[in-house]
Amino acid sequence: MGNRLSKIYTRTGDDGTTGLGDGSRINKDSLRVEAMGDVDELNSVIGIMMTENMPDTLGVTLTQIQHDLFNVGGEICIPGYVILQQSRIDDLEQVIDSLNESLPPLKEFILPGGTKAAAYCHLARTVCRRAERKLVELHRNEKVTDISLQYLNRLSDLLFVLCRTINKEAGVSDVLWKNEHA
Repeated sequence: MGNRLSKIYTRTGDDGTTGLGDGSRINKDSLRVEAMGDVDELNSVIGIMMTENMPDTLGVTLTQIQHDLFNVGGEICIPGYVILQQSRIDDLEQVIDSLNESLPPLKEFILPGGTKAAAYCHLARTVCRRAERKLVELHRNEKVTDISLQYLNRLSDLLFVLCRTINKEAGVSDVLWKNEHA
């Protein structure tokens, strides 16, 4: 394989457009580019989260998720391209079920916090929800794969469970919401 990024600047985007993977050009503020940006931001937040101490098994899972998110970005960047498979959603569900078994049932809502890694994980969860909303909006106007939509939905669920798992493994309690008006 040759050098994919041998030249970093091309000046082709100076007019406010960017190239998609199929060679077409679109405005940088299009829904498609916004969706790609949200997925890229999510991947970056997960990268930050991974710089914090957490169980090794979570690191393996998060690295796979980063690869998956790159694939989601590829699907968004190349209209009609499909790379993500149902098996990736199945894998997320297995991890959710496995981790959730060892967590105490929730009786209250939780606030983002606890350990720094868990706080970053909550940030990743919220960015994931935004990426999902943007992809849903794009899907109303242009076809995107159902698998990508389902993947982001399931990933936000996994990130919530990971937040709780990270805190539990560190011996830190979740931050419970207190309804002061109840």
